[in-house]
Amino acid sequence: MAIMDFLNRQFIDVIEWTDDSRDTLSYRFPDDDKQIKNEAQLIVRESQVAQFVYVGQFADTLGPGRHTLKTENIPILSDLLGWKYKFQTPFKADVYYVVTRVFTGNKWGTSNPVMMRDADFGVVRMRAFGTYDFKIVDPVKFLKEVAGTDHHFRLDEFNDVMRSRLVSVFSETLAKAKVPALDVATRYGELGEALLEPINVATREKYGIEMTAFVVENVSVPPELEQAIDKRGSMTAIGNLNDYIKYNMGNALAEGKAGTAGIGAELAAGLAMGQSMMQGMAGGTAQAPSQPGLVPQAPAAAAAPASAPIALMTPEQVAEALGVSPADVLQELEAGNLKGRKIGSQWRVPQAALDDFLKG
Repeated sequence: MAIMDFLNRQFIDVIEWTDDSRDTLSYRFPDDDKQIKNEAQLIVRESQVAQFVYVGQFADTLGPGRHTLKTENIPILSDLLGWKYKFQTPFKADVYYVVTRVFTGNKWGTSNPVMMRDADFGVVRMRAFGTYDFKIVDPVKFLKEVAGTDHHFRLDEFNDVMRSRLVSVFSETLAKAKVPALDVATRYGELGEALLEPINVATREKYGIEMTAFVVENVSVPPELEQAIDKRGSMTAIGNLNDYIKYNMGNALAEGKAGTAGIGAELAAGLAMGQSMMQGMAGGTAQAPSQPGLVPQAPAAAAAPASAPIALMTPEQVAEALGVSPADVLQELEAGNLKGRKIGSQWRVPQAALDDFLKG
């Protein structure tokens, strides 16, 4: 009787494992150097698979349920053991339980900048981080490439092993997708969804895992690229540069913030428009003036005498030529910034005085 008890203790009748840790990915059943008994019971619960390994070779994979170990349901292991028919003797093999549920909220991030080639900015250095959810879909490949022979492989070990590998997959996928840097830095949600399937193609093939969600929470680019992006956004907001200059010029004059030099610099941008308007005022018969800002007088019936009077402009003509209001011109005349002659209650501006004003 004592001999039978001793023999029974050398064999395994039931193989099962209950996971209560919530962070275990794979677990090797502790056989204590015992052999598995003929027709032993293997119990696999939901969200588990059992993987047999015999002398370093991967054999059968059994899903959830209660399995009686016979040659019929472990054909690969039976072949490795050399059993052509039903076996009657105990055998030795390792049994790994692999958890197939979804593991959520895992963090990823780039410890070093990722280099990518961008059509707008050339070679760009980026840092990124976020979260991902995953599950094991190929136990053999997972045990071979990730967990190895670890008897109890946990989630923190997985994160340590896979962090750099996932960043490498992310970098390769991002480079192949050719997503512009402007979109990478502003469209996180769409980027994560767009990269999910390409990343899964790589992770399934290499590591036997599949991402159920991949979230990009933040992407940072070098300061010089941030400035370039800001400048491009500002130019887009400004729109027509000529209208923008005239708008700022009008505001400066209305608020009285610009001095003589400042007004001259801002009004100089309107010279081209002023010259075009003056040509229209000449009626198309007189020669265009050689100096900007001068509105020619009506043509004389005969050739002008050598001592022709100096051309004078009214405040209204100056305002129309420069694209500002007459009140702005009168304000500069009263301040002495624009030189003119006051005849009675009316101002007249010589051409030379207007030229000096515009030169600042």
